[in-house]
Amino acid sequence: MQRRDAFIAGKRRQSGTIDVISNPFDGTPVTEVVQAAPEDVDVALTHAHASRRAARDVPAHARAALCEKLVARLRERRDELANVIVAESGKPLRYARAEVDRAFVTFTLAAGVARSLGGELMPADVSARGVGKLLAYKRVPRGVVAAISPFNFPLNLAAHKLAPALAVGAPIVLKPPHQAPSAALIVAEILYELGVPEGSVSALHARPEVAELLAKDPRVAVLSFTGSDHVGFHLKGLDPRKHVLLELGGNAPAIIDQGVNLERIMPSLVDACFGSAGQVCIKAQRLYVHRSHYEDFVARFVAATRALKVGDPKDPDTVVGPLIEARHVERVLALVREAAAAGARVLTGGQAAGQVVEPSVLVDARPDLPVCTGEVFGPVTTIEPFDAFADAVGRANATRFGLQASVYTENVGRALAAFEELEYGGVIVNEPPTFRIDHFPYGGTKDSGSGREGVRFAAEEFTETRVLVLGA
Repeated sequence: MQRRDAFIAGKRRQSGTIDVISNPFDGTPVTEVVQAAPEDVDVALTHAHASRRAARDVPAHARAALCEKLVARLRERRDELANVIVAESGKPLRYARAEVDRAFVTFTLAAGVARSLGGELMPADVSARGVGKLLAYKRVPRGVVAAISPFNFPLNLAAHKLAPALAVGAPIVLKPPHQAPSAALIVAEILYELGVPEGSVSALHARPEVAELLAKDPRVAVLSFTGSDHVGFHLKGLDPRKHVLLELGGNAPAIIDQGVNLERIMPSLVDACFGSAGQVCIKAQRLYVHRSHYEDFVARFVAATRALKVGDPKDPDTVVGPLIEARHVERVLALVREAAAAGARVLTGGQAAGQVVEPSVLVDARPDLPVCTGEVFGPVTTIEPFDAFADAVGRANATRFGLQASVYTENVGRALAAFEELEYGGVIVNEPPTFRIDHFPYGGTKDSGSGREGVRFAAEEFTETRVLVLGA
C-alpha cells in the first residue's frame, strides 16, 4: 500500500489516525492516509486566515509560473495519478487518463487567469460629479476558500478549486473525497515542494462530518462544494454570510430529433450514459427520441449497450466499472426494480456482480418515477419517444435539476429554441450532455446549484470588486 500524509499549513502530518482506502472493485486495501481531526481543521484555517496578505501579494507572474511548474510536475507523474484514481475510485483507466490530461489544462488555464484577471478603467464623467476624476476597479480575493471535492473526478474537480485560488492569490483549505483522496494530496505535496506561501494551502483527508467545520467557520469567506444536492444545501445553510458555490446533482436529458444520423451519434451517446458506471453528474440519464426512428434507435442503443466492456477498471477497454460503495448498488437496483414493478420494461441490465451494476436500459417508464425525476448516478438510462419537439423540451425540463442538457438536431431553429427554453446551465447541441471544456462557465440551475466553475469564472467567484475614485 501507498502511504499519504496530510498537508496542513505548510507541514506534513505523518502521524495520527490512519484510514485505509480500499479498491471498490475487488476490496483490496490500496492506500493508508493520515486522517485529519477537528483540531487539524482549526490549525489549517488559522494559518490560512493569517496568510491572506502573503498569498494576495504574490505577483501575478509568479502565480502564473507556479501553475505552469505544477503542470510540468504533474505531467511527470501522469501514470501514477491515473493509476491511483483507478485504484481508489474504481474509475476505468481510459477515463482516469483523460481526467489527468484535463487537469493539465485546468492548471494551465489558471496561469492565464493569473496574468489576465484584472479590472477596468471606467468613465467617471457620466455624471457631472465625476468630471476630473479617475474611476477604476480591480478584483481582490474575498479571503479564505474552503473547498470540498467529490470522488468521481478526484483530481480534476479538486483542480477546479485549487486552480482559481492559486490564480487569484486566495488561501485555500481543501478536503478531497474521503473515498479517493490521493490524487489531490499529490497535488498538495507538489505545491509545497514548489514553495507556495506558508499556510496558504492545506489538504486534509477527513470524514464527511469534518466538512461541516469548514462550512461553519467564520474565517472562511468562500465555500466551494461539489457533491450531492442534499449535502450541498445543508452546508450552505450553516453560515449565510459566506459566498457559496454549489455544483450539485444532475439528471441530464438528451433530445434526439428527427433526421439525426443515429450511427454517428450512437458511440458517444452510449458512452455518455454508462461511462464510469454513470457516476457523472452530467451523464445522459433520459433520452427523448423522435418517434420516426424510435424503434431503430432503441434496437441500436441496446445492442451497443450490451457490447460495452464491463468489470475490471484496470482494463483499458472497460467502460463500466464498480460503483464507489456497496450501498449505492442496492440504491440503483432498487430504482430499476421500482420502475419495473410500475410497468417499465428493462431491455438489458438490472443485475449486479459485486459492486459492478450492469448497464441498464429502460423503456415505458412512467415520467413521475424516481428513475426519471431524480438523479440515478449509476449506469441506468431511460428512453421515451416524442412527436413534437416542444413536448420533448417540456419533458426534459420536468426535473428539479438543471445542470446540462443536449439536443441532437439538424434544424438550427430548433437548436436555438432549445437554448432559450431548456432550464439548464448548459445546452449542448449535437454532442452528449457530458461535453465540457474546462474554461467555460459550468454550473446549474434549480437544485443543481449556484455559481459557476470554469477557471476564470471560479476566479471571479473567489474575488470581489474594489473601486478606486481618484480626485484631483
